[in-house]
Amino acid sequence: MIIVTGAAGFIGSCVVSELNRSGYRDIIAVDVLRENDKWKNLRHLDFVDYLDRGQLPGFLHDAQQVEAVIHMGACSATTEKDTSYLMENNYRYTLYLADYCIKNKLRFIYASSAATYGMGEQGYDDDESRLEQLRPMNMYGYSKQIFDLKARREGWLKQIVGLKFFNVYGPNEYFKGDMASVIFKAFNQIRKTGEVRLFKSHRPDFKDGEQLRDFVYVKDVVSIVKYLLENPHVNGIFNVGTGKARSFKDLVTATFKAMDMEPKIVYIDMPEEIRDRYQYFTEAKMDKLRKTGYRKPFFNLEDGITDYVRNYLSRDFAHF
Repeated sequence: MIIVTGAAGFIGSCVVSELNRSGYRDIIAVDVLRENDKWKNLRHLDFVDYLDRGQLPGFLHDAQQVEAVIHMGACSATTEKDTSYLMENNYRYTLYLADYCIKNKLRFIYASSAATYGMGEQGYDDDESRLEQLRPMNMYGYSKQIFDLKARREGWLKQIVGLKFFNVYGPNEYFKGDMASVIFKAFNQIRKTGEVRLFKSHRPDFKDGEQLRDFVYVKDVVSIVKYLLENPHVNGIFNVGTGKARSFKDLVTATFKAMDMEPKIVYIDMPEEIRDRYQYFTEAKMDKLRKTGYRKPFFNLEDGITDYVRNYLSRDFAHF
């Protein structure tokens, strides 16, 4: 039996779908649905039971056949200001699940975040010896960082896996609101207005639209999760990106092309309140994961966007 938390969310639902495609059916889906439409991400999935997040501890108390916990559930809003909520939801709950898995010798794979790197002053190297040097910019990033640090101090990283997701995009992100990817937002802007608005650059070393991010397709993300599930000797913290930063201009141009339209980009001033916190470059170092034996090539930006737009977004937001 495999437990997947955040199973109705973006990455979590794609993880369950990938497991289904590989023949896994004995899955417990865990989430908190409330009034969010993300329940729609569950409709096409095959799992034996659904639990609210608060019901999981009671279930684990009596569970006999759990093999692994894939913990994708968290508050992922980088703008969340309720620090107590973030600490309870993102840190304490992860701590409880990790401790349970360690004690019961179960596979534990959890979502950390590239937000732990802050402004990238220390680079984007997933070397665990450098964790203490990182300074997240927001409370969300810190709620992930504090567990990474705890896992390292306890020696758990020799037995569990943390994944630092960079800019993930792809099907099933339809209910993320403001936290949806730039590709999703660009597609909807183009369909509504025929153009895309991007921030101007306010640094002389970057032209407008040339700010860089490591955009990773969710199909690559779930492939990595499945690889780590099936290779329990591979442990530690790993970046999940492509290792190749691309510009927002490239991203938008590829989105227009996938929609068979000529690019029309309008550059607007970046709000002053975020200019001093805006990242102009992120790029995951992927050597560590590759050295474990993961050989599958990543989607390049154009191929990933083309697949996403033509096979999902243009098909009434089809699910993966």
